[in-house]
Formats: sequence, C-alpha cells, structure tokens
Amino acid sequence: MKQLKIGQVAKQSDLSVETIRYYEKRGLIPTPDRLDSGYRVYPESILSRLNFINRCKSLGFSLQEISELLAIQLHPNTSSARVKAQVELKISLIQTKIEELEKLRGSLEQLSALCCGTARVSECPIIEFLKH
Repeated sequence: MKQLKIGQVAKQSDLSVETIRYYEKRGLIPTPDRLDSGYRVYPESILSRLNFINRCKSLGFSLQEISELLAIQLHPNTSSARVKAQVELKISLIQTKIEELEKLRGSLEQLSALCCGTARVSECPIIEFLKH
C-alpha cells in the first residue's frame, strides 16, 4: 500500500497541512504512522476520507456533525435513517437561518429607505437610528 507524506496529502486533497493536522487533533482522521524521521505518513485511503469531510463541509455540516457521520459509517448495518435524520435536521437549521436572514434584510431595506444618500452624514437618518 502506498504511503503519503502530509505534504502530498495536502496537495492531493487541496487542504493545508495545518488543516490536516487539525483534523487529526479533532479525531476526524486517524493518527498516522510516523517515519523514523518524524514525518507523518498516511495510507492512500486517507484521501477518500478527506474528500468525504470536504463534501460534508461544502454542504454546511460542522466538524462535530461530520464526526458523527464518520462514526455512523463505522457501523455499516446501522439504519440509514440516522443519516437521513441528520440531513433533515441540517435542512431545518438552514431554513431557520434563511428566515432570520430574510428578516434582517427587510430591516436593513427599511433602514436604507430612510436615507436619500445625498445629505451630509450629520443629517443621515440611518446614523441617527443607529445611535439610539
């Protein structure tokens, strides 16, 4: 089996060496073997695991949530309902965040409408609103 040094893993996974070390510290990836020189060496299969982590992150999962998904994989006979439940929870959290952001946008649009943008700052209703 081919062994990769951390720099090679970083390059092939498009992650920084520091990120890989952090994932190791957080337990997202197993502690690698070390050469006599102290260099970390990883099995080539680590790239698949890092790809999984990257895909999860791109979908908005936190490192804790990713850790839970990785743990579920250790038990292949577990019902996929656990995975589906995590995805549905994430959807719910995102929907809540979207609603909060839409409210925030509405508030900012109302605030923006107060100001013509041509007066002096000392007469700006936005600044006055923010002061109180």
